[in-house]
Amino acid sequence: MEEGRQEQGEEAETEAEVEERPCGEGGDQFDRLHDAVLLDVLNRIGDVKALGRCALVSRRFHALVPLVDSVFVRVDCVIPDDPPHSASAGPGSPQQQHHQAPAAARGRGALAHFARVLLGGIARPIHALGQILSPAAAAVSRRAEPQPASPPAPAADVSHHSPSEVLRSFKELRRLHIELPTGELGIDDGVLLKWKADFGSTLGSCVILGASSVSSKPTSPSAQPEPAADDSTAASPDSNRETEDLGSVPESLYTNGGLKLRVVWTISSLIAASARHYLLQPIISNHATLESLNLTDADGQGVLTMDKRQLQELRVRPVSASSSSHRTLMPALSMRLHYAPLVELPGGTLLKGATLVAIRPSEDALRESQGVGAAGSVGTCWISEAFEEPYRTAAKVLLKRSPYCLEMNSF
Repeated sequence: MEEGRQEQGEEAETEAEVEERPCGEGGDQFDRLHDAVLLDVLNRIGDVKALGRCALVSRRFHALVPLVDSVFVRVDCVIPDDPPHSASAGPGSPQQQHHQAPAAARGRGALAHFARVLLGGIARPIHALGQILSPAAAAVSRRAEPQPASPPAPAADVSHHSPSEVLRSFKELRRLHIELPTGELGIDDGVLLKWKADFGSTLGSCVILGASSVSSKPTSPSAQPEPAADDSTAASPDSNRETEDLGSVPESLYTNGGLKLRVVWTISSLIAASARHYLLQPIISNHATLESLNLTDADGQGVLTMDKRQLQELRVRPVSASSSSHRTLMPALSMRLHYAPLVELPGGTLLKGATLVAIRPSEDALRESQGVGAAGSVGTCWISEAFEEPYRTAAKVLLKRSPYCLEMNSF
């Protein structure tokens, strides 16, 4: 009994010593770290939700989180502009639910496809994108909530906040990545459509990669798909026969509405990119320190990028808005369309009706065509490096194909 009491007494003395020990000998180890070290850790976290939780840990963290210069914002949901059943539900009301038309109900034919993509597949998602990126719309959905007396710390949940509001507390923001829940373009299953665009005050360049179908190469030799009758050569990185077809555009591009469909892809992607750019203006104007901005989507459909020079250009030169919708006005464009009936990628992926569209403002294209080396590797690297593998290989293969040149007026 006496030995037990003696052990309990020693444990109590040890606990008392720990409580009295300075933080440097076993207390809060974060107190030993300089602010610069903690900021480096917080920058590596990046995610705005995690940063919001970190801001609740202590007063020190609450003061450091707004100084983070690299932030990733994942948008949880987008609310469409369909009129609600209740008259009291406004455009930002939580009663609205995101929905898409089933694939079976989508229109068929070139004209129906054009109307569906440009009107149904673009208008509602763009309006919904405005709902989630616009601080005014977010304020409507929370008009009954009490407002804090002091500026809030970065929010821990972005589901009910616009990115503009979430980012308002960050004072030293330099690198920003926003991810939307879905792409704006409603496309059929099995169809590939990806785009990447960079903007200043207007479009700098845009690259679009599409395919009418994506499939895997059959393993059985007897099950190999027959090539198109008008072009018996598949465009693959390892093919030695592809040079036979590089001098002309395959006839299959002009049949069965092939060219019309690719024009629809191009216009739809440009509208989606210009809408994203237009809605980013409040964020850019509120963060003068911003040096890099990427706006992507979880589907991997589109990427909008802006570097330091382009962000500064936008601050100096106001955006010209389209009169018909909330998007940036597109300048006159010069486009080069490269097409191959079949492209085989490393790993056995087959792209049927593969299409690559490289777009620049007509003035820039004319100026580059008059310069030395504009058509060389330096002039096309922005095209071939627009996508990650395996689609980068597809872009390089398609660049070897003869281009179909188009011009488009400002819209």
